[in-house]
Amino acid sequence: MEAFERQNDEANRRRLADADRRLAADPRDLRALIAKGDALTALGDGRGGAGFYSCALRYAGDGRGLSSDLIADLRRVQAAAKEQARRFESHLTDSLAAAGFDPARSSERFAQSLDLMAGRKQLYLSQPLFYLFPGLPQVQFQPRDTLPWLDAVEAAAADIRAELEALLAEPELFRPYVERRADRPNTDTAGMVENPDWSALYLWKDGVEQGEVARRCPRTLEALAEVPLCRVPGRTPSILFSRLRPGARIPPHHGLINTRLICHLPLIVPPGNRFRVGNEVREWKEGAAWAFDDTVEHEARNDGTADRTILIFDVWKPELTGEERALVSAMFEAIDAYGAGGASWGV
Repeated sequence: MEAFERQNDEANRRRLADADRRLAADPRDLRALIAKGDALTALGDGRGGAGFYSCALRYAGDGRGLSSDLIADLRRVQAAAKEQARRFESHLTDSLAAAGFDPARSSERFAQSLDLMAGRKQLYLSQPLFYLFPGLPQVQFQPRDTLPWLDAVEAAAADIRAELEALLAEPELFRPYVERRADRPNTDTAGMVENPDWSALYLWKDGVEQGEVARRCPRTLEALAEVPLCRVPGRTPSILFSRLRPGARIPPHHGLINTRLICHLPLIVPPGNRFRVGNEVREWKEGAAWAFDDTVEHEARNDGTADRTILIFDVWKPELTGEERALVSAMFEAIDAYGAGGASWGV
């Protein structure tokens, strides 16, 4: 038996050397990559073998123009790579459990790092379209314990909904969320410009209180009185009721600045409504608020059978100091005074 194993190992080392020679001539040689993966796996290096299998699969692309026997080989190594990944993940899970890691109770950030390393989640970063304030945390949904005012906003949900329902009786008050502007280029994003499927009714817009609508929502504004609204004259805050019709989808997009969070208070939410920020998908639940960084790619969809309507407002990120908030506000005032203002920030 030992003699047979030695002969087998020697044969695999010869295959390994042959594969190396071929890869030196052409690093993208699919058959050589598979052969090296096979030889390494047979020699006991399954992780190394899976690495070469994955490389071959990546270079193969969609497989067009490849022979049927090579495609069969690629399918074989794809299954082998997946099995190796499963074994490694199982080993890691068992080892970390022995070390005291519990996904339900341990560090959420560490759990996310495991998901990223294992490829279960994709890395999404803050990508503001206009202004980046460096050094702020990369978050998707803001940790609730950093938003002590959120409980009071949720406590007012029933009163806010009552004010909303009175306004919904006058549907003409709602306007498309993305409206055409005469003073700026109008790039239609997936058909959303002037699309009533995504509409809004503002209490505050671009830092200006909206007269009669605001007066009709005293309880809503009272609930936001202690909230650290993002205040930049001519820009923010924005406070609005946002309505999304059945079957509508807000396409993936990024916000303009990373110094604020966007807050949602769901008020009328039928089943089938989902919201994604980065790699985290949540369903709105009536009365349950959250805040997120809109400079991370996000999207929304209403797969239900009735309108979804939520309250939206924007706040300063809690990590910014008072001085930093004042400086950011002064900077944008200076930009606008120069006539260099761009598109409305929106929320």
